[in-house]
Amino acid sequence: MGSSGAANLWVLLGLGIAGLFIMTKKIKKTIKADFGAFVERFQLLPPPQPAPPKAPHPLTGFSFAVSDIFDIDGHVTGFGNPDWARTHEAASQTSPVVLTLVEGGSTCVGKTVVDEMTFSISGENKHYDTPTNPAAPARVPGGSSSGAAVAVAANLVDFSLGVDVVGDVRIPAGFCGVLGFRPSHGAVSHTGIIPVASSLEAVGWFAKDPKILGLVGHVLLQLPFGVQRNPRSVLIADDCFELLKTPVSRITESVVRSTEKLLGKQVLKHMNLGEYISSKVPSLQKLNSNKANGEQKPSSLKSLAHTMQLLWRHEFKNNHGEWITSERRILDTVVTAQLHDSPDITDSEIENIQKVRNDLKVALNALLKDDAILVIPSVLHPPPKLGAKEISSEDYLTRTYSLMSLASMSGCCQVTIPMGFQDKSPVSVSFIARHGGDRFLLDTTKLMHASLQEQAEAAGKSNLSSNVVSREASAEIAKEKGNQAYKEKQFKRAVDLYSEAIKLNGNNATYYSNRAAAHLEAGSYLKAEADCTKAIDLDKKNVKSYLRRGTARELLGYFDGAIEDFKYALVLEPTNKRASTSADRLIKLFH
Repeated sequence: MGSSGAANLWVLLGLGIAGLFIMTKKIKKTIKADFGAFVERFQLLPPPQPAPPKAPHPLTGFSFAVSDIFDIDGHVTGFGNPDWARTHEAASQTSPVVLTLVEGGSTCVGKTVVDEMTFSISGENKHYDTPTNPAAPARVPGGSSSGAAVAVAANLVDFSLGVDVVGDVRIPAGFCGVLGFRPSHGAVSHTGIIPVASSLEAVGWFAKDPKILGLVGHVLLQLPFGVQRNPRSVLIADDCFELLKTPVSRITESVVRSTEKLLGKQVLKHMNLGEYISSKVPSLQKLNSNKANGEQKPSSLKSLAHTMQLLWRHEFKNNHGEWITSERRILDTVVTAQLHDSPDITDSEIENIQKVRNDLKVALNALLKDDAILVIPSVLHPPPKLGAKEISSEDYLTRTYSLMSLASMSGCCQVTIPMGFQDKSPVSVSFIARHGGDRFLLDTTKLMHASLQEQAEAAGKSNLSSNVVSREASAEIAKEKGNQAYKEKQFKRAVDLYSEAIKLNGNNATYYSNRAAAHLEAGSYLKAEADCTKAIDLDKKNVKSYLRRGTARELLGYFDGAIEDFKYALVLEPTNKRASTSADRLIKLFH
């Protein structure tokens, strides 16, 4: 090899290595080793196991992570904002919730990313990067407990902790395809946790395994082990499912079939939750008698969402407004804009809001009693794409909070249960039990989880089959329209209609053969030959395609090929006069 050749080889090798380096760097930037879930790694080890005959610790062998809103002795609680971390001292004690889990036998392995000051539901944080959603990498993980959900979804830990105020555990659980539990308000201590909106918030947790979810619940809620109680009523809120932006049938069908299989048909009931709330919580309509979100008479669920937002922002400003305004802070524009646009509310309005909360709690407790489960969608939308503006729009927030506000405002417990995927995005369903019904809800989740997954998978396959049938039926309709256009000598229109049929079902030889006939009439002989070749590939015995390709090849001057096609058509149909006449004519002329 000459010197110039060698030089060129080295240039190519250099470019290849550089390209590989750049691509590797991009991949590392896109998906970190820990999916960007952690802001800090450490270990809090459990105490030694008790000597027999005492039982081992219930959480032995499990690892967990905590959102960066829980205090850990010797570590600064960052609250998703570097200015906050810079202006606050390290914690002098560890949150009792975390200690309880460590003493229960599990190992805490670090802190995870939260939205800035937990004041968002997207999971995006410009200061610490957005954790990568393992279930849908191009989409947001949901917030504010984004890192905690991602750590579980990526199998980095067995479970994790977050704080749910307006859906901060339930939303990322739905977006990342994991279980997310919000307990009854006040059931778990908030000591050693940065306050956000104390009247709304609840310590929540994520897991993939319903058994682990239940074990964590038993430890945190200090529940005695006992006989499991099954639901006597499963109430499906039809009006809530009608709000979904994704197909409803798969989720509701899975819940119905699972319930019938495990509990019996008599347990199932359907209801209009919005109407129930309107009738049982008249204080809500009175509070929102003025315009809310541009509507003269908003629905009860939207009114509830609007009320929750007022209370959340009011309490957040009371807790952190002074720190935010005390000096120039580096804050996300979403946080500052929402705080700036949040109106001050009077003591009288606070009293009215508390009246709504009490009425809602009474209404839902009366509905659910000790043995009923309310079924609603977890989220109304698939996870938005990274950087999408829709998640900060007022309409998106109101729609999302209309579901989140039920548990947040009433104090009831709620669990998010993954139900597989729809169009490559996770889908889920939520169960709600009365305030104080945490053990009942955890037991119901454990009872129904596997069946729900099976039914969701079966429903997905059924829907896929239905879609295939529907596409095939539509293709046949397009073909028949093409045939009619062909008869009417509208050959270009016939080509378009056959093309539509092929898009709907590209494995049907007749569609290609028919389009070839239209191409022949339109004078597009090369296209006709190509369509016939495709039709023959799909159906080796398609006589019409051999005849039409023979005709196309004859018109193109490919006489030997044309003769072969006509001969093969005769092999398939020895009495075919057109094939016999065409073959004989060409053989006499050119052989």
